[in-house]
Amino acid sequence: MTAQTLRLSDGRAVRILDLGAGPVVLLLHGVGLRAEAWEPQIAALAATHRVIAADLPGHGHSDPLVVGTPSLPDYVAWAARLVAALGTPVAVAGHSMGSLIALGLAVDRPDLVTRAALLCPVFRRSPEARAAVLARAEEISVGRGGIDGPLSRWFGDETSRLRTKVAGWLRSVPQAGYAAAYRAFATGDAVYADRIGSITCPLLVLTAEGDANSNAAMTQALAALAPKGRAVVIAGHRHMVPMTGPDLVNAALLDWLAASRKEAAA
Repeated sequence: MTAQTLRLSDGRAVRILDLGAGPVVLLLHGVGLRAEAWEPQIAALAATHRVIAADLPGHGHSDPLVVGTPSLPDYVAWAARLVAALGTPVAVAGHSMGSLIALGLAVDRPDLVTRAALLCPVFRRSPEARAAVLARAEEISVGRGGIDGPLSRWFGDETSRLRTKVAGWLRSVPQAGYAAAYRAFATGDAVYADRIGSITCPLLVLTAEGDANSNAAMTQALAALAPKGRAVVIAGHRHMVPMTGPDLVNAALLDWLAASRKEAAA
């Protein structure tokens, strides 16, 4: 696996991890994380695909967006520039905030997306959930967003190697990039909600049974809106299921990719 920097059409730098050969799968992580969060998926998918995991804008070693207060469509436009730089349409999979970007890309730029997978997405939050996430966005914007709350929601209260790794990423993420992405995440759950029916490519929507913010009902409702939508709910895990349950997530992603290849050959 190699790490390299791409220059997009606007001159901004994006750091990617690149492994494998074949059709391209683009992986987009969640707020506060980095491309390495996808390491279990990179290893599994690279057997049949070229897998590219990118640091989101203002995360890891990627430049921030130039927009002062970016919204979700600004991140979607960034993803479109990234795919254009790769020079080929992609299968795109995103986790959490990355899933909202992947969804927007499938809606806005179907010419760039062969299939999409949304892992632990949020979709039309309740008023109470929206108020809570907006309050956290405000805390993060002024440097008061602690990491203990998210870590407990994502992993529970027990210390683990994965929890420690993610804590390190959250402590090191540039504050401005973290705050900008979280604000877009907090306000982005309904941006593309009314256009999901326009997604004609295969759409996998996956969540974990223990994810309080991306629950099973939300996942099933989102998948039902797409002509080729499929919902998967993984028991025994929380929001960080790509890391804590990689075998289960990888099996779902490999099935999603294989089904798409069968459709293309039919």
